[in-house]
Amino acid sequence: MPETPLHIAADDRPPAPRPSGARWGIAAVGALLIVIGAIAYYFWQRQPAPRPVAAPPAAPQAQAPAPPATAPAVEHPVETTAPSAPLPSLAESDPAVRDELASLFGRSTFDALFRPQELIRNIVATVDNLPRKNVALRLVPLKPVPGAFEVRGSDGGWVVGPDNAARYAPYVRAFEAVDARRLVALYVRLYPLFQQAYADLGYPSRYFNDRLFEVIDHLLAAPEAPASIALVQPKVLYDFADPPLADLSAGQKIMVRMGSENEAKVKAKLRELKRALSKGV
Repeated sequence: MPETPLHIAADDRPPAPRPSGARWGIAAVGALLIVIGAIAYYFWQRQPAPRPVAAPPAAPQAQAPAPPATAPAVEHPVETTAPSAPLPSLAESDPAVRDELASLFGRSTFDALFRPQELIRNIVATVDNLPRKNVALRLVPLKPVPGAFEVRGSDGGWVVGPDNAARYAPYVRAFEAVDARRLVALYVRLYPLFQQAYADLGYPSRYFNDRLFEVIDHLLAAPEAPASIALVQPKVLYDFADPPLADLSAGQKIMVRMGSENEAKVKAKLRELKRALSKGV
């Protein structure tokens, strides 16, 4: 079945016999939550890049060139130190990143949850997409949530099944269990690779850590998942019936559809990681 962008509220196609092609929903947010949870407090104001201003002409027949545009100010610099060993190139970073993540989460957890190719590039691309309407599924660095999306009801009266949140439990447990200090240290040590991947994505003058702060704050602002989530099925994919929920970004929809208990745990861990980095861990 062709790949479908992640733009729905309910995260899946209907249950069997059709396959569950958009099961990557929680994996998309897990890519952000598990791997790059090294965040600090975020101040919403962002300074736009000033427009270039032409200098006044020196003479009627000539005009001085305009000065170059200034890159946006870095709001949340990552204070890296010289590594004890040189970092690998971004293209050759997968083996080292795999080893680091397996050490943090345990080899069995890493093998069960992660897609081990292009880890840093895929993390950066997924993070950048979460506040948007769509997430490119082929770039999500975690494996899809197991099982079929559970829906209850009939035509015109669907709701998310009460047991659906249990599918996300392995990802949430892994995120809760990870050591915040070690995760912060890993992110800071690997930060030059994250920045390079962000520049390669098309943002050579922007700072990935600032974008990361935006995304974390955006996810923390997701509304609390209601006890019962009504669905509609305009075509093949389900969507939230409530217009304000249907209008959420891909990342906030993921937060809502994982269920209120999982959402609360994820937000609590995000706040813990923010405190860890703000203290200079």
